Amino acid sequence: MALLLLLSTISWTVEKHLCMGRVLDIAWFDSAEDCGMEAGLALLGDSIQDENHCCANESFTMQGQDNLNLNIPTFDFSQQVFLISFTTSYLGLFQETVEKNIVINFYPPPLLAEDLNILHQFFLI
Repeated sequence: MALLLLLSTISWTVEKHLCMGRVLDIAWFDSAEDCGMEAGLALLGDSIQDENHCCANESFTMQGQDNLNLNIPTFDFSQQVFLISFTTSYLGLFQETVEKNIVINFYPPPLLAEDLNILHQFFLI
């Protein structure tokens, strides 16, 4: 949508340089470079303004829009709350969850000061 807005509001100019019926250079937003025929004719002393000149420049300009209507909608508080909660819950679907593995193999068992079976005289028969 932004690209369409940009393309419709900018003015486009395309200029072509033709020499003997062939396109030698095409330029966007700038003037096309000539083939050097005019400089050669100037060195020979011929008039550049001749009617039989074989080079020509063609340009095409497309005017963009200058008047844009910006209608910014106003939301009341309940619509703002709904919009914010919907976007945060929707974007939360695409976040990766990282599972942390809790490793307890490195914790040694508690040290016993006395053997509890003998202390309480509890024996299996």
